[in-house]
Amino acid sequence: MKIAHLTAGTGNFHCGNCHRDNALVRALRADGHDAFLVPLYLPLVLDEPAASPDAPLFAGGINMFLQQKLPVFRRTPRWLDRAFDATGLLRFVSRFAGMTRARDLGEMTVETLRGTDSHQAKEWNRLVEWLAPLQPEVVALSNGLLAGLAAGIKKSLGCRVVCSLQGEDSFLDSLPEPHRTEAWAGLAATAAHVDRFVGVSRYYADLMARRMPLAPEKITVVRNGVSLDALVPAPAPPPVPTIGYFARMCHGKGLHLLIDAFILLQQRGNLPGLRLRVGGAKTAVDDDYVTAQEARLLAAGVRDRVEFLPNIPAAEKTAFLQSLSVLSVPATYGESFGLFVIEAMACGVPVVQPDHAAFPEIIHATGGGALCAPDDAGSLAAALEQLLLTPGLAADLGRRGRAAVETEFSAARMARDFAAVCRGI
Repeated sequence: MKIAHLTAGTGNFHCGNCHRDNALVRALRADGHDAFLVPLYLPLVLDEPAASPDAPLFAGGINMFLQQKLPVFRRTPRWLDRAFDATGLLRFVSRFAGMTRARDLGEMTVETLRGTDSHQAKEWNRLVEWLAPLQPEVVALSNGLLAGLAAGIKKSLGCRVVCSLQGEDSFLDSLPEPHRTEAWAGLAATAAHVDRFVGVSRYYADLMARRMPLAPEKITVVRNGVSLDALVPAPAPPPVPTIGYFARMCHGKGLHLLIDAFILLQQRGNLPGLRLRVGGAKTAVDDDYVTAQEARLLAAGVRDRVEFLPNIPAAEKTAFLQSLSVLSVPATYGESFGLFVIEAMACGVPVVQPDHAAFPEIIHATGGGALCAPDDAGSLAAALEQLLLTPGLAADLGRRGRAAVETEFSAARMARDFAAVCRGI
Protein backbone atom coordinates (compact mmCIF):
# COMPACT_ATOMS: atom_id res chain seq x y z
CA MET A 1 0.00 0.00 0.00
CA LYS A 2 1.03 3.58 -0.56
CA ILE A 3 0.53 5.39 2.76
CA ALA A 4 1.16 9.09 3.40
CA HIS A 5 1.54 9.78 7.12
CA LEU A 6 1.09 13.40 8.26
CA THR A 7 2.83 14.21 11.55
CA ALA A 8 3.02 17.46 13.52
CA GLY A 9 6.54 18.34 14.70
CA THR A 10 7.65 20.24 17.79
CA GLY A 11 10.69 22.07 16.47
CA ASN A 12 12.96 21.89 19.50
CA PHE A 13 12.08 19.00 21.80
CA HIS A 14 11.45 15.26 21.63
CA CYS A 15 7.82 14.17 21.41
CA GLY A 16 6.47 10.65 21.93
CA ASN A 17 3.96 10.99 19.10
CA CYS A 18 6.69 11.96 16.64
CA HIS A 19 8.83 8.99 17.69
CA ARG A 20 5.88 6.63 17.36
CA ASP A 21 4.95 7.93 13.90
CA ASN A 22 8.51 7.80 12.61
CA ALA A 23 8.98 4.25 13.91
CA LEU A 24 5.64 3.26 12.35
CA VAL A 25 6.54 4.57 8.90
CA ARG A 26 10.01 3.02 9.00
CA ALA A 27 8.49 -0.34 9.97
CA LEU A 28 5.82 -0.07 7.24
CA ARG A 29 8.58 0.52 4.70
CA ALA A 30 10.55 -2.45 6.03
CA ASP A 31 7.40 -4.54 5.54
CA GLY A 32 7.27 -3.59 1.86
CA HIS A 33 4.76 -0.75 1.93
CA ASP A 34 5.36 2.50 0.04
CA ALA A 35 4.99 4.65 3.14
CA PHE A 36 6.32 8.15 3.70
CA LEU A 37 6.09 10.69 6.50
CA VAL A 38 5.24 14.35 5.90
CA PRO A 39 6.09 16.85 8.68
CA LEU A 40 3.66 19.62 9.58
CA TYR A 41 3.94 22.89 11.54
CA LEU A 42 7.50 22.47 12.88
CA PRO A 43 10.46 20.19 12.11
CA LEU A 44 10.47 16.77 13.75
CA VAL A 45 12.94 16.09 16.57
CA LEU A 46 13.81 12.38 16.49
CA ASP A 47 16.16 9.93 18.18
CA GLU A 48 16.48 7.61 15.18
CA PRO A 49 16.90 8.14 11.42
CA ALA A 50 14.01 10.03 9.81
CA ALA A 51 11.65 7.81 7.83
CA SER A 52 11.41 10.38 5.02
CA PRO A 53 14.32 12.82 5.35
CA ASP A 54 13.63 14.52 2.02
CA ALA A 55 9.92 15.21 2.55
CA PRO A 56 9.08 18.95 2.56
CA LEU A 57 7.46 20.56 5.58
CA PHE A 58 3.91 21.86 5.13
CA ALA A 59 1.74 24.28 7.10
CA GLY A 60 4.75 25.86 8.79
CA GLY A 61 3.94 27.28 12.19
CA ILE A 62 4.83 30.87 11.29
CA ASN A 63 2.67 30.86 8.17
CA MET A 64 -0.20 29.22 10.03
CA PHE A 65 -0.06 31.84 12.77
CA LEU A 66 0.15 34.78 10.36
CA GLN A 67 -2.67 33.48 8.17
CA GLN A 68 -4.84 32.95 11.24
CA LYS A 69 -4.26 36.44 12.60
CA LEU A 70 -3.78 38.63 9.50
CA PRO A 71 -5.96 38.16 6.38
CA VAL A 72 -3.30 39.71 4.11
CA PHE A 73 -1.08 36.65 4.68
CA ARG A 74 -3.78 34.39 3.24
CA ARG A 75 -2.95 35.88 -0.17
CA THR A 76 0.86 36.18 -0.03
CA PRO A 77 2.99 34.66 -2.82
CA ARG A 78 4.59 31.27 -2.38
CA TRP A 79 8.13 32.66 -2.34
CA LEU A 80 7.34 34.62 0.81
CA ASP A 81 5.61 31.66 2.47
CA ARG A 82 8.63 29.51 1.65
CA ALA A 83 10.92 31.93 3.46
CA PHE A 84 8.84 31.58 6.63
CA ASP A 85 8.95 27.77 6.29
CA ALA A 86 12.76 27.63 6.49
CA THR A 87 13.72 24.82 8.88
CA GLY A 88 16.31 26.88 10.75
CA LEU A 89 13.89 29.74 11.31
CA LEU A 90 11.13 27.43 12.53
CA ARG A 91 13.47 25.69 14.97
CA PHE A 92 14.72 29.04 16.27
CA VAL A 93 11.26 30.56 16.74
CA SER A 94 9.89 27.41 18.39
CA ARG A 95 12.43 27.81 21.20
CA PHE A 96 10.94 31.12 22.33
CA ALA A 97 7.40 31.50 21.05
CA GLY A 98 5.62 28.69 22.90
CA MET A 99 4.21 27.55 19.56
CA THR A 100 2.94 24.28 21.01
CA ARG A 101 1.31 25.58 24.22
CA ALA A 102 -2.40 24.80 24.29
CA ARG A 103 -3.50 27.98 26.03
CA ASP A 104 -2.08 30.07 23.17
CA LEU A 105 -3.69 28.03 20.42
CA GLY A 106 -7.43 27.90 21.11
CA GLU A 107 -8.54 29.94 18.13
CA MET A 108 -6.09 28.25 15.79
CA THR A 109 -7.14 24.78 16.95
CA VAL A 110 -10.77 25.48 16.17
CA GLU A 111 -9.81 26.76 12.72
CA THR A 112 -7.53 23.80 12.01
CA LEU A 113 -10.40 21.41 12.70
CA ARG A 114 -12.20 23.14 9.80
CA GLY A 115 -9.41 21.98 7.49
CA THR A 116 -9.53 23.25 3.92
CA ASP A 117 -12.45 25.54 4.84
CA SER A 118 -10.39 27.42 7.43
CA HIS A 119 -8.30 30.58 7.49
CA GLN A 120 -5.31 28.31 6.82
CA ALA A 121 -6.89 26.89 3.64
CA LYS A 122 -3.97 28.08 1.50
CA GLU A 123 -1.56 25.90 3.48
CA TRP A 124 -3.78 22.82 3.55
CA ASN A 125 -4.66 23.09 -0.16
CA ARG A 126 -0.96 23.24 -1.00
CA LEU A 127 -0.44 20.00 0.93
CA VAL A 128 -3.32 18.29 -0.88
CA GLU A 129 -2.00 19.47 -4.25
CA TRP A 130 1.44 18.05 -3.42
CA LEU A 131 -0.09 14.70 -2.44
CA ALA A 132 -2.30 14.42 -5.53
CA PRO A 133 0.32 13.18 -8.07
CA LEU A 134 1.69 10.72 -5.48
CA GLN A 135 -1.73 9.01 -5.40
CA PRO A 136 -1.65 7.60 -1.86
CA GLU A 137 -4.13 4.84 -1.15
CA VAL A 138 -4.28 5.90 2.49
CA VAL A 139 -3.57 9.20 4.22
CA ALA A 140 -2.83 8.66 7.90
CA LEU A 141 -3.23 11.56 10.31
CA SER A 142 -1.03 11.55 13.40
CA ASN A 143 -3.74 12.72 15.78
CA GLY A 144 -7.29 13.98 15.97
CA LEU A 145 -6.25 17.63 15.85
CA LEU A 146 -5.54 17.03 12.14
CA ALA A 147 -8.85 15.31 11.47
CA GLY A 148 -10.30 18.46 9.92
CA LEU A 149 -8.20 17.65 6.85
CA ALA A 150 -10.11 14.43 6.21
CA ALA A 151 -12.99 15.97 4.25
CA GLY A 152 -10.72 17.91 1.89
CA ILE A 153 -8.40 14.93 1.39
CA LYS A 154 -11.22 12.55 0.54
CA LYS A 155 -12.83 15.06 -1.83
CA SER A 156 -9.61 15.83 -3.70
CA LEU A 157 -7.74 12.53 -3.54
CA GLY A 158 -10.53 9.98 -3.16
CA CYS A 159 -8.43 7.87 -0.80
CA ARG A 160 -9.03 6.35 2.60
CA VAL A 161 -8.25 8.39 5.73
CA VAL A 162 -7.08 6.86 9.00
CA CYS A 163 -6.62 9.04 12.08
CA SER A 164 -4.67 8.02 15.18
CA LEU A 165 -5.84 9.20 18.58
CA GLN A 166 -3.01 9.84 21.04
CA GLY A 167 -3.33 12.46 23.74
CA GLU A 168 -5.79 14.96 22.25
CA ASP A 169 -8.03 15.12 25.33
CA SER A 170 -5.52 16.79 27.64
CA PHE A 171 -4.66 19.37 24.98
CA LEU A 172 -8.29 20.18 24.17
CA ASP A 173 -9.29 20.30 27.84
CA SER A 174 -6.54 22.86 28.49
CA LEU A 175 -7.95 25.31 25.96
CA PRO A 176 -9.81 28.33 27.33
CA GLU A 177 -13.52 28.65 26.72
CA PRO A 178 -15.26 29.02 24.35
CA HIS A 179 -12.51 27.38 22.29
CA ARG A 180 -12.55 24.20 24.38
CA THR A 181 -16.20 23.47 23.64
CA GLU A 182 -15.89 24.56 20.01
CA ALA A 183 -12.83 22.35 19.44
CA TRP A 184 -14.47 19.25 20.91
CA ALA A 185 -17.49 19.89 18.70
CA GLY A 186 -15.24 20.36 15.69
CA LEU A 187 -13.42 17.10 16.40
CA ALA A 188 -16.72 15.23 16.68
CA ALA A 189 -17.82 16.65 13.31
CA THR A 190 -14.75 15.19 11.59
CA ALA A 191 -15.82 11.62 12.35
CA ALA A 192 -18.08 11.51 9.30
CA HIS A 193 -15.07 11.94 7.01
CA VAL A 194 -12.54 9.66 8.75
CA ASP A 195 -12.74 6.03 7.67
CA ARG A 196 -11.20 4.66 10.86
CA PHE A 197 -9.78 6.03 14.08
CA VAL A 198 -6.88 4.20 15.72
CA GLY A 199 -6.46 4.37 19.50
CA VAL A 200 -2.96 3.73 20.84
CA SER A 201 -4.33 1.83 23.85
CA ARG A 202 -7.66 0.26 24.84
CA TYR A 203 -7.95 2.80 27.65
CA TYR A 204 -7.62 5.73 25.27
CA ALA A 205 -9.78 4.25 22.53
CA ASP A 206 -12.62 3.78 25.02
CA LEU A 207 -12.15 7.28 26.45
CA MET A 208 -12.26 8.99 23.05
CA ALA A 209 -15.15 6.82 21.88
CA ARG A 210 -17.13 8.23 24.81
CA ARG A 211 -16.02 11.82 24.48
CA MET A 212 -16.31 12.37 20.72
CA PRO A 213 -18.50 10.14 20.62
CA LEU A 214 -17.68 7.29 18.20
CA ALA A 215 -19.48 4.10 17.29
CA PRO A 216 -17.49 1.00 18.37
CA GLU A 217 -16.88 -0.05 14.76
CA LYS A 218 -15.35 3.34 13.99
CA ILE A 219 -12.29 2.86 16.23
CA THR A 220 -9.63 0.13 16.44
CA VAL A 221 -6.81 -0.32 18.94
CA VAL A 222 -3.24 -0.53 17.62
CA ARG A 223 -0.87 -0.37 20.56
CA ASN A 224 2.32 1.61 20.17
CA GLY A 225 5.61 -0.10 19.44
CA VAL A 226 9.28 0.85 19.43
CA SER A 227 12.23 0.09 17.20
CA LEU A 228 14.51 -2.39 18.91
CA ASP A 229 17.66 -1.66 16.90
CA ALA A 230 19.29 0.48 19.60
CA LEU A 231 17.20 -0.29 22.69
CA VAL A 232 18.99 -3.24 24.32
CA PRO A 233 19.51 -4.33 27.94
CA ALA A 234 22.68 -3.39 29.77
CA PRO A 235 25.30 -6.14 30.20
CA ALA A 236 25.24 -5.63 33.98
CA PRO A 237 23.10 -3.79 36.55
CA PRO A 238 24.21 -0.31 37.71
CA PRO A 239 26.75 -0.27 40.58
CA VAL A 240 24.41 1.70 42.87
CA PRO A 241 20.58 1.70 43.04
CA THR A 242 19.42 4.28 40.52
CA ILE A 243 15.90 5.57 39.90
CA GLY A 244 15.28 7.13 36.52
CA TYR A 245 12.81 9.50 34.90
CA PHE A 246 12.70 9.99 31.15
CA ALA A 247 9.96 12.25 29.80
CA ARG A 248 9.28 15.94 29.42
CA MET A 249 10.25 17.74 32.62
CA CYS A 250 6.85 19.19 33.44
CA HIS A 251 4.14 19.02 36.08
CA GLY A 252 1.81 16.78 34.09
CA LYS A 253 4.42 14.02 33.87
CA GLY A 254 4.70 13.99 37.66
CA LEU A 255 8.38 14.79 38.15
CA HIS A 256 7.55 16.54 41.44
CA LEU A 257 5.93 13.34 42.75
CA LEU A 258 9.01 11.31 41.91
CA ILE A 259 11.17 13.86 43.71
CA ASP A 260 8.85 13.62 46.74
CA ALA A 261 9.27 9.83 46.69
CA PHE A 262 13.05 10.13 46.30
CA ILE A 263 13.30 12.45 49.30
CA LEU A 264 11.23 9.97 51.35
CA LEU A 265 13.53 7.11 50.38
CA GLN A 266 16.59 9.14 51.32
CA GLN A 267 15.07 9.91 54.71
CA ARG A 268 14.36 6.22 55.37
CA GLY A 269 17.99 5.33 54.67
CA ASN A 270 17.38 1.74 53.53
CA LEU A 271 19.12 2.24 50.18
CA PRO A 272 22.70 3.51 50.66
CA GLY A 273 24.05 5.30 47.61
CA LEU A 274 20.61 5.77 46.04
CA ARG A 275 20.65 8.10 43.03
CA LEU A 276 18.05 9.76 40.80
CA ARG A 277 18.70 10.53 37.13
CA VAL A 278 16.24 12.87 35.38
CA GLY A 279 16.34 12.94 31.60
CA GLY A 280 14.01 14.03 28.82
CA ALA A 281 12.79 17.13 27.06
CA LYS A 282 12.98 20.54 28.71
CA THR A 283 11.75 23.67 26.97
CA ALA A 284 11.94 27.30 28.03
CA VAL A 285 8.44 27.11 29.51
CA ASP A 286 9.61 24.27 31.80
CA ASP A 287 12.53 26.20 33.32
CA ASP A 288 10.70 27.59 36.36
CA TYR A 289 9.20 24.20 37.21
CA VAL A 290 12.56 22.43 37.00
CA THR A 291 14.26 25.16 39.03
CA ALA A 292 11.62 24.72 41.73
CA GLN A 293 12.30 20.96 41.87
CA GLU A 294 16.03 21.56 42.20
CA ALA A 295 15.34 23.98 45.05
CA ARG A 296 13.28 21.34 46.87
CA LEU A 297 16.10 18.82 46.54
CA LEU A 298 18.58 21.38 47.84
CA ALA A 299 16.37 22.16 50.84
CA ALA A 300 16.16 18.44 51.61
CA GLY A 301 19.94 18.14 51.46
CA VAL A 302 19.97 15.63 48.57
CA ARG A 303 20.62 17.81 45.52
CA ASP A 304 24.05 16.23 45.01
CA ARG A 305 22.44 12.80 44.56
CA VAL A 306 20.34 13.85 41.57
CA GLU A 307 21.39 14.46 37.96
CA PHE A 308 19.32 16.58 35.60
CA LEU A 309 20.14 15.75 31.97
CA PRO A 310 17.75 17.76 29.77
CA ASN A 311 17.52 17.18 26.03
CA ILE A 312 20.23 14.55 25.93
CA PRO A 313 21.44 13.64 22.43
CA ALA A 314 19.67 10.74 20.77
CA ALA A 315 22.87 8.70 20.77
CA GLU A 316 22.92 8.79 24.60
CA LYS A 317 19.33 7.69 25.20
CA THR A 318 20.01 3.96 25.43
CA ALA A 319 23.01 4.50 27.71
CA PHE A 320 20.80 6.61 29.99
CA LEU A 321 18.13 3.90 30.22
CA GLN A 322 20.74 1.19 30.75
CA SER A 323 22.11 3.12 33.73
CA LEU A 324 18.86 2.69 35.67
CA SER A 325 17.66 0.14 38.20
CA VAL A 326 14.04 1.21 37.75
CA LEU A 327 12.17 3.91 35.84
CA SER A 328 9.13 5.89 36.91
CA VAL A 329 7.22 8.70 35.21
CA PRO A 330 4.24 9.15 37.59
CA ALA A 331 2.08 11.21 35.22
CA THR A 332 -0.80 12.99 36.90
CA TYR A 333 -3.09 13.14 33.85
CA GLY A 334 -4.68 10.45 31.66
CA GLU A 335 -1.67 9.37 29.60
CA SER A 336 -2.88 7.78 26.36
CA PHE A 337 0.05 5.36 26.29
CA GLY A 338 3.48 6.44 27.59
CA LEU A 339 6.14 5.38 25.11
CA PHE A 340 8.82 5.78 27.81
CA VAL A 341 7.41 2.71 29.58
CA ILE A 342 8.14 0.28 26.75
CA GLU A 343 11.42 2.04 25.90
CA ALA A 344 12.63 1.29 29.43
CA MET A 345 11.35 -2.28 29.24
CA ALA A 346 13.15 -2.76 25.92
CA CYS A 347 16.35 -1.99 27.84
CA GLY A 348 15.46 -4.54 30.51
CA VAL A 349 14.54 -1.87 33.06
CA PRO A 350 11.42 -2.48 35.20
CA VAL A 351 8.99 0.38 35.75
CA VAL A 352 6.76 1.68 38.53
CA GLN A 353 3.74 3.59 37.25
CA PRO A 354 0.50 4.97 38.72
CA ASP A 355 -2.53 2.70 38.54
CA HIS A 356 -4.52 4.83 36.12
CA ALA A 357 -4.87 5.75 32.44
CA ALA A 358 -3.03 3.38 30.05
CA PHE A 359 -0.39 2.27 32.56
CA PRO A 360 -2.19 -0.73 34.13
CA GLU A 361 -3.03 -1.97 30.64
CA ILE A 362 0.65 -1.93 29.63
CA ILE A 363 1.92 -3.37 32.92
CA HIS A 364 -0.58 -6.24 32.80
CA ALA A 365 0.21 -6.96 29.14
CA THR A 366 3.98 -7.06 29.73
CA GLY A 367 4.54 -8.10 33.33
CA GLY A 368 7.42 -5.66 33.24
CA GLY A 369 6.69 -3.50 36.25
CA ALA A 370 4.59 -2.60 39.27
CA LEU A 371 1.74 -0.19 39.95
CA CYS A 372 1.27 2.35 42.74
CA ALA A 373 -1.56 4.62 43.83
CA PRO A 374 -1.92 7.68 41.58
CA ASP A 375 -0.74 11.06 42.91
CA ASP A 376 0.64 9.41 46.06
CA ALA A 377 4.35 9.89 46.73
CA GLY A 378 4.24 7.48 49.68
CA SER A 379 2.81 4.66 47.58
CA LEU A 380 5.32 5.40 44.82
CA ALA A 381 8.23 5.34 47.30
CA ALA A 382 7.05 2.00 48.72
CA ALA A 383 6.83 0.39 45.28
CA LEU A 384 10.24 1.71 44.26
CA GLU A 385 11.80 0.56 47.52
CA GLN A 386 10.42 -2.96 47.15
CA LEU A 387 12.04 -3.36 43.73
CA LEU A 388 15.31 -1.77 44.75
CA LEU A 389 15.62 -3.97 47.85
CA THR A 390 14.83 -7.15 45.89
CA PRO A 391 17.11 -7.04 42.85
CA GLY A 392 16.12 -10.58 41.84
CA LEU A 393 12.51 -9.47 41.44
CA ALA A 394 13.56 -6.36 39.54
CA ALA A 395 15.70 -8.45 37.18
CA ASP A 396 12.81 -10.85 36.57
CA LEU A 397 10.46 -7.97 35.75
CA GLY A 398 13.09 -6.52 33.45
CA ARG A 399 13.39 -9.81 31.53
CA ARG A 400 9.61 -10.13 31.22
CA GLY A 401 9.31 -6.57 29.97
CA ARG A 402 11.99 -7.05 27.32
CA ALA A 403 10.40 -10.28 26.09
CA ALA A 404 6.96 -8.67 25.86
CA VAL A 405 8.28 -5.68 23.92
CA GLU A 406 9.95 -8.02 21.44
CA THR A 407 6.68 -9.85 20.74
CA GLU A 408 3.86 -7.41 21.48
CA PHE A 409 5.24 -3.86 21.52
CA SER A 410 7.74 -3.76 18.67
CA ALA A 411 7.51 -1.31 15.79
CA ALA A 412 7.21 -4.30 13.43
CA ARG A 413 4.12 -5.58 15.24
CA MET A 414 2.63 -2.07 15.31
CA ALA A 415 3.16 -1.71 11.56
CA ARG A 416 1.51 -5.05 10.79
CA ASP A 417 -1.54 -4.17 12.89
CA PHE A 418 -1.76 -0.68 11.40
CA ALA A 419 -1.53 -2.02 7.85
CA ALA A 420 -4.30 -4.51 8.64
CA VAL A 421 -6.53 -1.61 9.70
CA CYS A 422 -5.79 0.23 6.46
CA ARG A 423 -6.54 -2.85 4.34
CA GLY A 424 -9.77 -3.54 6.18
CA ILE A 425 -11.54 -0.26 5.40
